[in-house]
Amino acid sequence: MDVFQTMRFFTAVAQSGSFTGAAEILNTTTANVSKAVSSLEARLQTRLINRTTRRLALTEAGLRYLQRCEKILDEVREADEEAGTAQVMPSGRLKIHAMSAIGNHYVIQAIAKYRETHPTVMFDLVLTNRLPDLLEEGYDMSIVLARDLPDSGFVAQRLGSTYSILCASPAYLEKRGYPDSPGDLCSHDCLRIVNTVMPAENWIFEGPEGMESVSTPLSPLHINTADGMTVAIKSGMGIGIQPIASAVEGLRHGTLLRVLPDYHLEELNLFAIYPSRKFLDAKIKTWLEFLKGAIPELLASNKEVVGSQQR
Repeated sequence: MDVFQTMRFFTAVAQSGSFTGAAEILNTTTANVSKAVSSLEARLQTRLINRTTRRLALTEAGLRYLQRCEKILDEVREADEEAGTAQVMPSGRLKIHAMSAIGNHYVIQAIAKYRETHPTVMFDLVLTNRLPDLLEEGYDMSIVLARDLPDSGFVAQRLGSTYSILCASPAYLEKRGYPDSPGDLCSHDCLRIVNTVMPAENWIFEGPEGMESVSTPLSPLHINTADGMTVAIKSGMGIGIQPIASAVEGLRHGTLLRVLPDYHLEELNLFAIYPSRKFLDAKIKTWLEFLKGAIPELLASNKEVVGSQQR
C-alpha cells in the first residue's frame, strides 16, 4: 500500500474515531484499515494510535502527524480537482508554434477572436518556418504548411489547403513587362524565398496544362520569410512568390499585382499538430474546434480575392 493510501486510512480512523467507522468511509474492511495503520506505524517506527478494546486515542506524535496528513491530502485533492477541471474549463496558457505567414495573417486573428469567448486562456505564439519538435520544445500545438507530414506519432488535424502565387509591383511590371508564360520568367528578376516550405531554384506551377516546372535564373535576393518577400516585391526588386495570406492586402490596395494569373504554385495542406488525442486539455480542445471553423473561412476569403485578380 502506498504512502498516500496509508495516510488516508490513518486520517479516516482519526477523524471517525474508530477503525470500523474508517472502514465504512473508505468502503473497505476493518481488517484492512487496521493493517494499513499498523504498516504505517512500522514504517515510521512510531506509535500513532493507542487502542484498547473499547476506544482509541491519538498519541502526541499521532496528533502532529494527523495535522500534516490533513494538509497534504487537502493539497492532493485540490491538485486532482484542478487537473480534472482542465478537461472541462478552458483556462491557462497555450504555447503555440506557427509558420510565419500563417501566424501573422491567420493565427493572430484567430487568437483575438477565440479570446472573446475564452478570456481565461492566454497564448505564447512563436513564428518560425520549420516543423518543431513539440515535446522537446514544449509546444501544445504547431500550425504548419506541408504537402504531407512525416510520421511522428503526433495527432494532425487538416484545417484546409492554400497555395502561393507570383506577384510584382506595378512599377516593376511597367518597366520590365508582364511574362505571358512560366518560361518567360527566365528574362526577369525572380526573388527566392528560402525555407523548408517554399521551393527555391525550381518553381512548380499548376496551370491550364497541369504541372509545369521552371528553373529560375540567378536571383538578386534570397530571403527566408514571406512577409519580408512582400516588402522586397513592393520595392520593385522583381517577381516573387507570395503565399496568398501575405499577398491579399497588397492586391486589394494595388501595391502588388498578380503575375501569371492562370498559374499558382503547388497547393499545400494546413495542419494543426498536437501531441495526443487522449485526455485532451479543454483549452486545446476548444482552440482546435475554433480553428476548424475559423481557418477554412479565412482561406476561402483569401482565395476569392486572389482569384479575382486579372492583368
